[in-house]
Amino acid sequence: MSDHNADYDLIVIGAGMAGNAAANKCASAGWRVAIVDELPYGGTCALRGCDPKKILRRGAEIIDSARLLRGKGIDAEGLHINWADLMKHKLGFTEPVPANMERGLTNNGVDTLHGTARFTGPNSIDIDGDSYTAEHFLIATGARPRPLDFPGADHLIDSTAFLDLVELPERILFVGGGFISFEFAHIAARAGTRPIIIDRGRPLKGFDPDLVELLIDRGTQAGIDTHTDTNILSVEADGAGYRVTVERDGDRSVIDTDLVVHGAGRISELSRLGLEAANVEYGPKGVTVAGHLQSTTNPNVYAAGDSADTPGMPLTPIAVFEGKVAASNMLKSATNVPDYAGVPTAVFTIPELARVGMLESEAVAAGIDLDIRYTDTSGWYSNYRIGETTAAVKILIDTASDTIVGAHMLGPEYGELINFCALAIKLDLTTRQLKSMTAAYPTVTSDLGSML
Repeated sequence: MSDHNADYDLIVIGAGMAGNAAANKCASAGWRVAIVDELPYGGTCALRGCDPKKILRRGAEIIDSARLLRGKGIDAEGLHINWADLMKHKLGFTEPVPANMERGLTNNGVDTLHGTARFTGPNSIDIDGDSYTAEHFLIATGARPRPLDFPGADHLIDSTAFLDLVELPERILFVGGGFISFEFAHIAARAGTRPIIIDRGRPLKGFDPDLVELLIDRGTQAGIDTHTDTNILSVEADGAGYRVTVERDGDRSVIDTDLVVHGAGRISELSRLGLEAANVEYGPKGVTVAGHLQSTTNPNVYAAGDSADTPGMPLTPIAVFEGKVAASNMLKSATNVPDYAGVPTAVFTIPELARVGMLESEAVAAGIDLDIRYTDTSGWYSNYRIGETTAAVKILIDTASDTIVGAHMLGPEYGELINFCALAIKLDLTTRQLKSMTAAYPTVTSDLGSML
């Protein structure tokens, strides 16, 4: 057991999902643990990200589902989103989160602190004027919007502010073609606005380009205007709205909009931690850590989630398991490395786009003898039933072992279906074994055998 001269065995900085998981694990093992955050407990995912966003998406899904069955039994005229009521529904979920999380930590014996933490030495921090020492620290402070360098970038609102909008304006322009822009644009379009997405290259780079193209076409049908290979030169306030100057292939044009939203990626939020004082090396992707999540320059410090420069994607489930692995390594003085294989990810557009494992380009570069199984599933029963006209899957099989090395899916409920491919990758199941599962029929999962 560690030296009891320190105030704590562990201080966790950041009360999101990674920090919460680690604090509870170490406290349950008998360690003296404190956790601190300058914001309400819960982190981005529960309060300002995945969870509230998907509640808002439910409203958009219903509108879209009704429109798909126009002339097929549903008269959707007059159906619309009441944004204020949908936001109330969202708040019904998010408002109790901080108190519930704090209560859970306290009941587990964790001291819950509030304020801005700053390192004052290799094993000491200051929280709003109070000093604390610990044997171990876990940095789990999440991410913030990437700084943008064009004139007028300060006019942009971030994803947090978007999720708190009391009403949606008629015209919204999203900067950057990542998760945030696509998911919000798909919600906004069904709520009656005219969204524009501006991306300086190719949108959703982490996903299969063929499926991204289909998704962009589907977005166009829903009223989303996506501009690729386009640079934003400036944003100027103009009366109640904004004038956005863009450039594509040397041609400049101006787009008038009511709101400009930052969706151009995020970087680690380490700016106020005073890491230099603790001799902790870091970069834009987070604290420089060894595979087992320990700082390479200060052995007292570990990092997890968006605060750690690891091979994992910036996803909540990865943050949670990194938090648990870091906690376990601290408790046991071990050097276990998280297993990042088979972690799926989804963009919750309508329909959703999901991925697990390698992209086609990565698998080709790795020299795998590939069987690429691409299927347009838009005409399949599951999609005919609901009137969806855009759906496709691409599954990458290593022919030598008959195992899935990557799976890419665009379609309704495919965010659930991708989990079967994730399990197959995790457990090394062959496609033959997957096909031997008899699924309930008719379900979307019963389509998996035919996709393979």
